[in-house]
Amino acid sequence: MKKRCLAVITARGGSKRIPRKNIKDFCGKPIMAYSIEAALESNIFDEVMVSTDDEEIKEIALKYGAKVPFMRSEEASNDMATTHEVILEVLRAYKELGTEFDYVCCIYPTAPFVTKEKLQEGFDKITKEEADTVIPIVAFSFPPQRCFIIKDEKVSFKWPENRLKRSQDLEKLYHDAGQFYFLNVERFQESENMIMENTVPIIVDEMEVQDIDNEVDWKLAELKYQLLKE
Repeated sequence: MKKRCLAVITARGGSKRIPRKNIKDFCGKPIMAYSIEAALESNIFDEVMVSTDDEEIKEIALKYGAKVPFMRSEEASNDMATTHEVILEVLRAYKELGTEFDYVCCIYPTAPFVTKEKLQEGFDKITKEEADTVIPIVAFSFPPQRCFIIKDEKVSFKWPENRLKRSQDLEKLYHDAGQFYFLNVERFQESENMIMENTVPIIVDEMEVQDIDNEVDWKLAELKYQLLKE
């Protein structure tokens, strides 16, 4: 039997640091549109939907080809709601409508560097490698093991034992690229945890990653995006 796969773009209306962040213009179109288009172009999803509590976001989602079969609850729309709670709510709502999925991919709405190829790679890994989770990650640009701390207004090494070690002799450390999570639905619902025991990485180049938390981040992301396109 064919495995059913759902894409969920999580785009609530509230955003304090960058107002209307999820639908703000990014290089010519609402930033959320990039996530929707990548999901649709990948041809791996039975449904591409946007989870939102906002009517304007809903209209833009529909315009770019996503579905919004129900609105997000108030509980899942406040500042304290976690991503995994939003995804669980979506899966429960679909089940009430008579539809269940084997895999779900949570795609962030401010992830213009997500591509159909990355999503296809994620789908291949979660199906062929039988992973619980697939997540894009990126290496820290500077070894965190040689970080400083400030104590009593003075700078010191957090781990003095690493101060003379060469970068290549330190363990390579990574962080979330902030793009998507591919999840095995059954295992996710059992654990209610997005990073499960069998989590497999997609290693992404630093040029394709940008946290977007303020206006400077936004401009950097646009510059990176334009450079990649060129």
